[in-house]
Amino acid sequence: MANDYSANVPIYLQIINEIKLKIASGEWKTGQRILPVRELAMQFTVNPNTMQRALAELEREGLIYTERTTGKFVTSDDILVSNVRDMLAREYMQSFFSSMQKLGYNMGQTMKIIEDYVTKYKEGK
Repeated sequence: MANDYSANVPIYLQIINEIKLKIASGEWKTGQRILPVRELAMQFTVNPNTMQRALAELEREGLIYTERTTGKFVTSDDILVSNVRDMLAREYMQSFFSSMQKLGYNMGQTMKIIEDYVTKYKEGK
């Protein structure tokens, strides 16, 4: 998985966000054992120290945990995962509404665009 990391945000923070998305979306299942640090670093095309820093922060947040002899695992806390998913959704919505405002759309116009999109989506267009 080759990544194009932004120069504006520290890489370890970008990795944290990417892993949170994997957990929140269910790509990484609750209770699932994750790859060792070196393998994850290769997968994310980063230095193992950068990956370890990201994992340490995720562990501090409770999204992953370490079992001494068996490795690192995704949390089994479904409520925590749901909260992270909701937080990510709010961040995406905030970014979307901010972008629409920059384009000159007010809230009513933005909601109309969303409604039109949802209608077309439901119709399969």
